[in-house]
Amino acid sequence: MSTPLTDRFATVKPVIAMLHFPGLPGRPRHDRAGGRAHLLDVVGRDLEILQAAGVDGLLFCNENDIPYQLNVGPEIPAAMAATIGELRSAIRVPFGVNILWDAKASLALARATGATFIREVLTGVYESDMGIIAPALGDLAGYRTAIGGDDIALFDNILPEFSSALGSRTIADRAKGAAFLGVDALLISGPAAGVPLSMDDLRAAKEAVPGIAVIANTGVRADSVAEIFKVADGAIVGTSLKVDGNTWNAVDPDRANRLMDAARAVRV
Repeated sequence: MSTPLTDRFATVKPVIAMLHFPGLPGRPRHDRAGGRAHLLDVVGRDLEILQAAGVDGLLFCNENDIPYQLNVGPEIPAAMAATIGELRSAIRVPFGVNILWDAKASLALARATGATFIREVLTGVYESDMGIIAPALGDLAGYRTAIGGDDIALFDNILPEFSSALGSRTIADRAKGAAFLGVDALLISGPAAGVPLSMDDLRAAKEAVPGIAVIANTGVRADSVAEIFKVADGAIVGTSLKVDGNTWNAVDPDRANRLMDAARAVRV
């Protein structure tokens, strides 16, 4: 059955692979000596490996910019846009962008690079290790229209990492609210990058809003994707594709191939 998610990625149950940038300008992990060439080398290598493994989509993210910011400076989207621009001709699958944790900057980056979606916390209020996350979806939607980006899909992380929701609303309540407000997909995460999510949370969101895509956002592995895909409409995968399953390492070709083999077996 055709859905907005399958139409976007040309398959059911798409696997969207993370492309983690090294530290960007102005951030503690930035390699000043390596500069732009280092960014291009690292991201370009991982891009080649992931596409060779047959991933269905890509998500460019400034994962190494810890400690994360709720509002980034212009140097972050500028550096990411320059790198993605140089790699653009080599990208063969739909891609999105994610600037942690600045949704407006992500939208600007998506508009500049041709990304088809952003991943951000777009609804709810959360206390987090970075401070209070309080997105303003109405303002963001207006900004998206103002910059000519109405075709950029909004993937809403309704159970964000390093955070807990303020108030008493359940996962099902938050899923229904986000769907009503018009986001394009709901993301369910574990407590941190690479940590498995709760299948109960995944089921609660999917049962609450069966008509909207629900995507597993953390902790998806080759040995767990079959179980996850019994419920989820897709997966975003990063850490399990890395050498030794370490978020900060380069993508491991063998791990990427195993994950995609497992995902394709489920989709047959």
